[in-house]
Amino acid sequence: MTTARKDTDFLNGVPELLLLRLLARQPMHGYDLVQGIRLTTGGVLAFGEGSVYPVLHRLEAEGLVAGTREAVGGRTRVVYRIRPLGRKRLAAATSRWEQVAAAVAAALNGGGHAEPELG
Repeated sequence: MTTARKDTDFLNGVPELLLLRLLARQPMHGYDLVQGIRLTTGGVLAFGEGSVYPVLHRLEAEGLVAGTREAVGGRTRVVYRIRPLGRKRLAAATSRWEQVAAAVAAALNGGGHAEPELG
C-alpha cells in the first residue's frame, strides 16, 4: 500500500476544506484546483481529478459553490466560485480543523499529561 493511499484513512474532509480555501481566493476550474492543492501543500497532498470532481459536484449540489461554463485558454471549462454559504462552511471547517490539529499535536507531544497505563 502506498503512502498516498494510507493518507486517505485520516484525510476525510480535507479535500473539501482545501477546495473551499482555494475557491475563496479565486474562481478556478477542476484541473487548476488539483494543481493548487498539490502546490499549496508542497506536494504532500495530491488528489486526482477522480476524487476532486465528486467533491466539487457535492459542494455544488449543497449550494456551497457554483460552477459555470467559461472559455479558459481556448477551451470550455467549468469554473467554480465559492458562494456565501461556502464561505460559512469554510470558516467552520477551518476552525474545527485547527482544533483537531492542535489536539493531535498535543497528544503526539505527550499533551502535558502522563502516558496512560495500558492493559
